[in-house]
Formats: sequence, C-alpha cells, structure tokens
Amino acid sequence: MNSWDAVFLARHGQTQWNLLRRRQGRLDSPLTPNGVVQAHRHASTLRNRGIDGIFVSPLGRALATARIISDALRLEIEVVDELAELDHGQFSGLIDEQIDTKFPGDRQRRAADKYQWRFPDGESYADADPRAARALQQIRRKPAKRPLIVSHEMIGRMLQRHLLGLEPHAALARSHPHDLVFEIDPATRECRDLEP
Repeated sequence: MNSWDAVFLARHGQTQWNLLRRRQGRLDSPLTPNGVVQAHRHASTLRNRGIDGIFVSPLGRALATARIISDALRLEIEVVDELAELDHGQFSGLIDEQIDTKFPGDRQRRAADKYQWRFPDGESYADADPRAARALQQIRRKPAKRPLIVSHEMIGRMLQRHLLGLEPHAALARSHPHDLVFEIDPATRECRDLEP
C-alpha cells in the first residue's frame, strides 16, 4: 500500500443546521455564506501544500466544500462512501430540546459512554471506527502521497484515532472547527493546525 508524506483533514464548511444546532448525521443542509467563505479559505490554505488527491464524504455539505477546494487546486475529487458522517438515526434533524422530549435521558446516557452509545436506529462511534479504518485503507490504495480528506467532525475523530494512534477517549476529546485544516504526519503521528 501507498505510504503518505502527509494527510490533510478538513471539515465541511458551516451549514444552516449547524447554526440552528440541529443534528445532521446523514441528512443535509446547505452551506451558509460563512461556510462558503470557510471552504474558500481552506482552498487558500492548501494551495501550496502539495495536495495530490482529494477524497470526500458523499454527503452534500462535504461535497460542496470539496468542490470549492478542488476548483482552486485544479484536482478531481473522489467520493469515498465510508467517509459519511455517523448515522444519527432518530436524532437526525432534531435539536437538543426535541431530543430530550422524545428520548428522555438519552443525552445523559450518551455522555456516560460516547464511544459505545448508539443513536437510536443509527450508529455509535464504535460502529464508525472500523468504517473510518476502511476509508483510510481505500485512500491508501490510491497514488496520492499528500491526500486531502473532506468529511465531518464525528467520523473525523475516528480518522484521527487511526492516523494518530489514539485511544477512543482521546479521539473523542478532539474537536474540529469548520475553519481549521489538520495536517498529520503519519510517520511521527503529529498533528498540526493549519489556520487560514
């Protein structure tokens, strides 16, 4: 399999549902004007980093972000289905107050064991963990030495878990703001923030 010089991780730009704090999961909402600006900033940040492949979640918000970056870098994008966000099941489309009404106590149970807890009719981090590993294996089979992966915060934590060799609790403690790109050195397992 291909060895990487570096791996770049970007989260999709801010969406309308992000502003409303409405859970998206496998559902989608459009990028906000700020989300479009964030995608253009990613493109600017990544322009001289030697990116030679762009791999993206199939979900619309990630695709919209990746297309802006790919236009600037003049690279094709490749969709990797395994990069889709965790399936939020029956929480999809809901805000916290609605979740507390329909599923009393579930948010507290989730907080007690985030890795194993599964969204009703959806996925847990434990379910998504091997999926993230498969996504990385699929990308590693491609010729790119410095790939950019455009995905989501939750599946992104599992990507970081494998790229950085983290235990689940350490991966779950990480956050990925919309306006930040991570550069990971797979050899040293070091992660650097690339700010616009």
